[in-house]
Amino acid sequence: MIRFIVIIALFFAVLALSPILLDEPGYIIISMNNNVYELTVYAAFFWILATLVILFFSYKIVRGGFKISFKAWHTVAFASRRRGIANFNKGLAAYMLEDYQGAEQLFAKSAEPAKRQQSAYLLAASASAKQQLDANTNHYLDLLAQETAKLKEPDLASVIVKVKLLMNQQRGEAYEKSRLLIDENHKQIGHDARLLALEIDLCLVEKRFDVAVDYLNSARKEKTISDETVQAWEAKAYYGAFNDIIRQQDQANLQRYWKALKSKIKQREAVLFAYCHVLAEQSITEPLTKLITPILKKQPNANFLKQLRSLPIKQSEPLIAIVQKHLHSDNQNAQWLSCLGHLAVMSEQWSMAERAFGSLVKLEANLQEKQYDKEDLQALAKALTEEGQHQAANEVWLKLNDLSA
Repeated sequence: MIRFIVIIALFFAVLALSPILLDEPGYIIISMNNNVYELTVYAAFFWILATLVILFFSYKIVRGGFKISFKAWHTVAFASRRRGIANFNKGLAAYMLEDYQGAEQLFAKSAEPAKRQQSAYLLAASASAKQQLDANTNHYLDLLAQETAKLKEPDLASVIVKVKLLMNQQRGEAYEKSRLLIDENHKQIGHDARLLALEIDLCLVEKRFDVAVDYLNSARKEKTISDETVQAWEAKAYYGAFNDIIRQQDQANLQRYWKALKSKIKQREAVLFAYCHVLAEQSITEPLTKLITPILKKQPNANFLKQLRSLPIKQSEPLIAIVQKHLHSDNQNAQWLSCLGHLAVMSEQWSMAERAFGSLVKLEANLQEKQYDKEDLQALAKALTEEGQHQAANEVWLKLNDLSA
């Protein structure tokens, strides 16, 4: 703009000086190709200035037109991408609002135009999984696999989400695909706790209990994995491992396997009760009694006593004697009364079970709060039924219904 003002100023300056130049115009002679051109100084200045003005305006027009045309081309060329990004953002909003059907459609529509294929297909697969549409989920995962194949290094986070989506389908084919994905990224198991957790879950589904047991050593060291999760894995993995040994081999091999375990592992309640369950189910009474007796003689925690009553111990007389000694010291202890009642039911001593549970229920009147739970009432109803006290058993079932409500 400043240049334009300068040119205009020069133009008017020439016009102002033109009367002087007319008195002494001067001449400019130009010879080209045997042709001679003669101009006055005034005429030369005029035409040079006019040419500059024309060139300036032409430049501005061409440049402005180019800008307009480039902007128009950019608008047309990237309109599809902008719509794709808008649909992707709408899909995110729909997903957050739990409109999974709408989110799935928006993510699928936006994948190519928005150039966000991986994110869009992964979210579309998740949205379809929320609707339990396994066919759609697998379709998006296949599209995601095609995009992942183009990358030099796979995105581990995407792999983990894919495995989770496949395992949530709880089907044989999906588990097989999960196994392939985990095996392809097997080296990452020791470096990523999320992949380690999925490997353990999949091993338990595949009934590869011995492999799951080996991975538990690494899982205990991971701070991001809670102890409750590890205990749940231990209960399933060790129970499966113990059960495989007793079924495929014999009792002697099972006991050798147990003795070979480190003492700190055998002291974990999940592992201990997994072993006890297998012994109880196989009616291996003597080793089971020897294992529980020293713990029961002390003051075990409430969780131990609750798990003890779930063991199918058929010959529980030695354990009953220990519990009765505890009750001699404190005959209103709810935990020991419950334990005695369940042990009596296991050994089919119905009268003893009725008395134990009856005392437990009466504690409610003395302490003004319930000291029993559903399992206690169920065991009492069973004992009363076996004794032929059907009316009393029905009353207990009614109490149990009230407790459930």
